[in-house]
Amino acid sequence: MTSRNVLILPGDGIGPEIVEQAVRVLDKVNTQFDLGVQHESALVGGSAYDETGSPLPEETLSKAKAADAILLGAVGGPKWDGLDMSVRPEKGLLGLRSNLDLFSNLRPAILYPQLADASSLKPEIVAGLDILIVRELTGGIYFGQPRGIRTLDNGEREGFNTYVYNETEIRRIAHSAFLAARQRGKRVCSIDKSNVLEVTVLWKEVMEEVAKEYPDVELSHMLVDNAAMQLVRAPKQFDVMVTGNMFGDILSDAAAMLTGSIGMLPSASLNADGLGMYEPCHGSAPDIAGQGVANPLATILSVAMMLRYSLDAKDAADAIEAAVSNVLDQGLRTGDIASEGSNIVGTKEMGDAVLAAL
Repeated sequence: MTSRNVLILPGDGIGPEIVEQAVRVLDKVNTQFDLGVQHESALVGGSAYDETGSPLPEETLSKAKAADAILLGAVGGPKWDGLDMSVRPEKGLLGLRSNLDLFSNLRPAILYPQLADASSLKPEIVAGLDILIVRELTGGIYFGQPRGIRTLDNGEREGFNTYVYNETEIRRIAHSAFLAARQRGKRVCSIDKSNVLEVTVLWKEVMEEVAKEYPDVELSHMLVDNAAMQLVRAPKQFDVMVTGNMFGDILSDAAAMLTGSIGMLPSASLNADGLGMYEPCHGSAPDIAGQGVANPLATILSVAMMLRYSLDAKDAADAIEAAVSNVLDQGLRTGDIASEGSNIVGTKEMGDAVLAAL
């Protein structure tokens, strides 16, 4: 049996709490399906800075490069807001993405039918929602150079960042989107701002070129401001949305709230070799850290994505997703997805329920 090595990065805030439940689920399916998964933990983010003076210690990066997959909790919090930008907890996350070349971020926005009432939109607008947002993750304005804050001749300060993409970066994320669409509804909507940004003029041109290699997939284009509006107006028109780093960051969070809670949504960040880092779409929620009330389901569903995309264990992934649906059928809810009549449970209780359903 082939051994599969998983690196566990609990991170900050609620990260350790939700990751603990996800690892329990991973251990359960590891035994049930004889997966041969081994895992070890390491520090990243604010906790890593507190311990080592770096948000991404060399030991963590070395272990990440040797792993077959990575499970991350969350990083950051107000405790570290006063640090220099170069050692903020988020730099640990960005460092992992860039060093491992995790360029393809898959963010599903799926509305479980049991949670239709938890969405801020009318049930008829969101019922049956199933969108996949493919976000380019290692380029664009978050990584572009030059960047910084400078003082002009008149003494006024000016902040500047560079929004840049080359053909190779656009082409490979386009392939990710088209390949994903082939497994879904065979429709890709590319999101840009080509009416004012030259970089997205190129983005649109390359998307058209790559589309010729996928004649079975329909390509459309939409300006990002309209896309934001359409996500709220008629979200079910989308199948796969593909866009750059900044636009994807914003749109994926908007799409997340259509499902009732960002606490339900997993994500995958993949490189060309299949190595993936899997994490919930939500942040570290320091305001509820340590209280045992955080929703672990997005992290548990991230384990399912990890099994499907990096560890070739589709049956185990299906079992986890079915178990989560089973738990929701039972009416169990953490506070973020609760509605009238819900049986509200804490982080560990929700983990216990998923284990029982497995």
